[in-house]
Amino acid sequence: MSNQKSIKKAAIGMENSKLYSTLKTFDKYEQNRIRKFLKSPYFNKNEALVKLFELFCAHFNSNGHKKLLKTVLWQKVYPNQPFDDVLFRKNCSDLLKLIENYLVQQSLEQDPVQRKILLMDALKHRKISTLYNSAVRSARKLADASPFRSYRYYHQQYKIEKAYFELFEVEKDRTAKYNVEEMLNNLDWFFIAEKLRYSAIIYTQQRFISHNYNILLLEDILKTVRKHNLLSIPTIAVYYTILQTQREPDLTEHYYYLKNLISNEIDKFPRSEAEFIYQAAMNYCVLNINKGSSEFLEEYFNLSVILLKNGMLFNNNELSPWHFRNIVVAALRVGKYTWTENFIREYSKYLPESMRDNAVSFNSAQLYFSQKKWDRVIELLREVEYEDFTYNLNSKTMLLSTYYEIDEIEPLFSLLDSFRTYLNRHKNIPAARRTPYMNLIRFTKKLARIIPGDKAAVEKLRKELDEMPTGTVANSKWLKEKLTELE
Repeated sequence: MSNQKSIKKAAIGMENSKLYSTLKTFDKYEQNRIRKFLKSPYFNKNEALVKLFELFCAHFNSNGHKKLLKTVLWQKVYPNQPFDDVLFRKNCSDLLKLIENYLVQQSLEQDPVQRKILLMDALKHRKISTLYNSAVRSARKLADASPFRSYRYYHQQYKIEKAYFELFEVEKDRTAKYNVEEMLNNLDWFFIAEKLRYSAIIYTQQRFISHNYNILLLEDILKTVRKHNLLSIPTIAVYYTILQTQREPDLTEHYYYLKNLISNEIDKFPRSEAEFIYQAAMNYCVLNINKGSSEFLEEYFNLSVILLKNGMLFNNNELSPWHFRNIVVAALRVGKYTWTENFIREYSKYLPESMRDNAVSFNSAQLYFSQKKWDRVIELLREVEYEDFTYNLNSKTMLLSTYYEIDEIEPLFSLLDSFRTYLNRHKNIPAARRTPYMNLIRFTKKLARIIPGDKAAVEKLRKELDEMPTGTVANSKWLKEKLTELE
């Protein structure tokens, strides 16, 4: 009976295991580095783990899509031995632990300052005083060599000074000047910067969820920043100002101060933080654009161009279709038609190949719509059904507006009916998205039936439209514009 259970276990695939999902993330270059790590007797003395790793690599590197079975792995690692599930699971667990150790080792290799800090800690425990000064000098030199002055820098400085302070403690030299002030200053600057950074993240999140966070000491920290002129420290100044744009959104001077900080200090932040800072500025622009500010539409466009030029919108040399679309929308709304045409042509090659054709056709249609080139819009959109429902909703909206603009009433009503059918048929579209488009269809039909100059009908429909809650009618701005034209 136990033998049958063992056979069943051996026939199970590895695809759902932690080991499988972890090893799958490594490319051939990283596989070679792991291979050297596993073959080092300092880290691993179990040859079976090396064999097991090689079998996983061969599976991932092959073009086949066969399941990776326990029984196959076992037979190749332990030929002519009956399957032992306990031993097999132990090997998998041990290999996973080694992979975790490899990842730690890689992190240390990429962080020479942290290595020096750990060295200082080891010297302290072993009381190797002859190496104290050189270790401290080396750690400080490496930290200062970094071009960045984000919160991480002050955290590193604090850890260096703390390690140095503890070396003093080992020596028990009561006459020496301790570095307590340097240590505590760096600790304060790190703590304040981190507190402000995460507070900014929380304030952003609170726009989307109902939970109210209790951020301890925040008001005291804000007062401390102002009282002690900590805005001279770039990382504190940036996150303090981002937070102020969220806490006092009506005071646009916070945004312009942030913009100035970005211009002068952004090089002091690593890419991941720089992206967050730029995104905070763009979020503020979006907030004001939604209030009807044309000034911040220009600001949003200019920030997008900067991000595009410095590569911060790219991920693995790919440009998200949604970033692509947002840039096109912003450019068109500030009248940059030639720029938009060049952008679509030059940057479409960076779109994911699977979505490229759809993104180009849809955004080209947006350009032609803005230029009132109605024939080109119809040519691009009339026969297109996009896989993504967001594209579909927006393309149908653009097409119905086009039919109305050129007074093609019969195609318009046909599209409105097919649009309604599409919304009813696709149950995966959330109700919050479906309702505004259903209302758009309803209002567009009423709009198309109004005779130009019928002020009573126009006023009746405008009143009905104005009474609709905000966000419940798609393309409402266009509807209002067309009503004004009918008066």
